[in-house]
Amino acid sequence: MNEAVGCLDAVRNEIGRVIVGQQDVIDGVLICLLSGGHVLLEGVPGLGKTTLLRTLSRVLHLRYSRIQFTPDLMPADIVGSMVMETSDGGHKVLRFQPGPIFSHLVLADEINRATPKTQSALLEAMQERTVTSGTTTHELERPFLVMATQNPIEMEGTYPLPEAQLDRFLMKILVEYPSREELNTIVERTIQFEEPALQMIVDRDKILAIRDLCRGVLVAPHVLDFAVSLVMATQPGTANAHALANKYIRYGSSPRGAQALVECGRVAAFMKGRAHLSVDDVRGVAASVLRHRIILNFDAHADEQTPDSLLKEIIGAVATAAARG
Repeated sequence: MNEAVGCLDAVRNEIGRVIVGQQDVIDGVLICLLSGGHVLLEGVPGLGKTTLLRTLSRVLHLRYSRIQFTPDLMPADIVGSMVMETSDGGHKVLRFQPGPIFSHLVLADEINRATPKTQSALLEAMQERTVTSGTTTHELERPFLVMATQNPIEMEGTYPLPEAQLDRFLMKILVEYPSREELNTIVERTIQFEEPALQMIVDRDKILAIRDLCRGVLVAPHVLDFAVSLVMATQPGTANAHALANKYIRYGSSPRGAQALVECGRVAAFMKGRAHLSVDDVRGVAASVLRHRIILNFDAHADEQTPDSLLKEIIGAVATAAARG
């Protein structure tokens, strides 16, 4: 376990040679990769989202592809299509031409700019880990991570992801502006003559081995109960709902949210070098896991409430109740 934790620390340090700050974002993407899930990043352009995934592919020696989502993008542009080829004997044969989805790390840039049909093609591949062409099903190679991005400021001409499709993402992470010191460092690196030469820290087999170790992290009954209580507190109209949920939330988290809390929490605990999940681990990932799984009502928008402001209160209340036992 110590060797695996050391490898993950080395991966984070190597990424830090290119990505300045954004440690929470880096950790979140690594957690999703090791949990076998996918991540949705929301932030304005120019904050290093594309650079992060490209850097991760170089450090982990994984195949990387980038898909720029536009209104005219078709499902075949993502998953691939059948092409006609002529054999040496002059016979016409159909061959499947894999699309960019056949990579280990896939960047779906500005996913909300594509039509719902194209979005659903990507999300189906994310959920099933397979692509079907005709009567043949092609499996996607593990590990498989989709990192989708959304721009929160330009909403004209976009197709927002339906809530049922948002639920497919393990985490939604908000990418914030860098601090003054971090911005100084970014500009200093920009004027350097050469980019840093990144080293490959681990390979595909090592990543899969670390993923198996993460699944061995122990989950005590009281920690599991905390994760369940947290999800149930977001569900309005139920016996365990928080008062703010009844007032401001239209629909709470699905059971998939409780599963994600435990899975992400276990990886977070492993990255800290512990073989057991704690309540603090669950609290640490709760906002990223749940913010896209709750739907606010009109009163919340009128009172300028956000998923994060509500979750902060709900998580604190559930943690206080759990501490009292």
